[in-house]
Amino acid sequence: MKRRKHNFGAGPGALPLEVLEKARDEIPLFGETGMSVMELSHRGGDYAAIHEKTTALLVELLGIPSSHKVIYLQGGASLQFAMVPMNFRKEGESADYVVTGTWSKKAVKEGQVAGKVHVAASSEGEKFTRIPEESTWDKDPNAAYLHITSNNTITGTQFSSFPETGNVPLVADMSSDILSKRIDVSKFGLIYAGAQKNLGPAGVTVVIVREDLLERAGPEVPIILSYKTHAKNDSLYNTPPTFTIHMVGLVLDWVKGLGGLEGMEKRNQEKADLLYGAIDKNPDFFRSTVGGSSRSRMNITYRLPSEDLEKRFIEEGSKVGFVGLKGHRFVGGIRISAYNATGPDSIRAFVRFMEEFASKNE
Repeated sequence: MKRRKHNFGAGPGALPLEVLEKARDEIPLFGETGMSVMELSHRGGDYAAIHEKTTALLVELLGIPSSHKVIYLQGGASLQFAMVPMNFRKEGESADYVVTGTWSKKAVKEGQVAGKVHVAASSEGEKFTRIPEESTWDKDPNAAYLHITSNNTITGTQFSSFPETGNVPLVADMSSDILSKRIDVSKFGLIYAGAQKNLGPAGVTVVIVREDLLERAGPEVPIILSYKTHAKNDSLYNTPPTFTIHMVGLVLDWVKGLGGLEGMEKRNQEKADLLYGAIDKNPDFFRSTVGGSSRSRMNITYRLPSEDLEKRFIEEGSKVGFVGLKGHRFVGGIRISAYNATGPDSIRAFVRFMEEFASKNE
């Protein structure tokens, strides 16, 4: 195998090498089936075992209570921007949204298509460089739900703790930080996450929904867009992305082998400490765009003294195997996406490159 590069891309993100190698070996023949996973009937027993094992691992690792149901859908987080209000907000009701970046803005826009949306808090006036303090939020105690984006890939901010919402269901887009740390799933009415950051390859969206909320959807919701439909049919109402779900299962096995979410949280904290430590040690050359408790462990964003230096930094980094360094086109700068599969050794190597580049260009 040719030398693999250090993938710091924001998504699809890096996958564990062990998972890729196992998947590669199983592509022609899976177990004793005589076929590839991609050829197995989604109604057959062989695939059912994969499906059930993947769900069981999710339940175990995330500590999902019996009050919640796991569903596998397609369409990414973007489809969930529409499905959440369709299923949870009844006619005449309003839904609360906390706007902390581009993706939550898109969720608001979708929520406004067929109903009322109330922006309970927003950091747009500060270019999304922090998470608004909960004490400043204007929460509606009668809202159908309150929606947050737990991690913001573009600007590099992340919720360090989750809000108290009382009887209002808390809905979270966790596409870019699910499985990165321990969470209390029972606090949430619904969690959704596109797989292409920490869960597996693109193609499946994991939804964890409190079962009593499945009854909120009215008869006007299309059958295929009803959470109740997919929960009732164990995600088999239509053909699910079987191979991608299998890959999610392999990733979950890998996470479990590294100590579960406790081990993953320690690993991600170590990586973040290395990166932010290198940035903060040389603030005249590396300027962090986020401060304090809003800093993301998943997407670390910063600037160099000039755009010309940033361009050279990206070019030279690419030549020595560091890819995906360029910040999102909306904000520029540098962005290091350090998802679960990115190991501490990759971060250490990159920090050495940062220090060498700075010493040559200060």
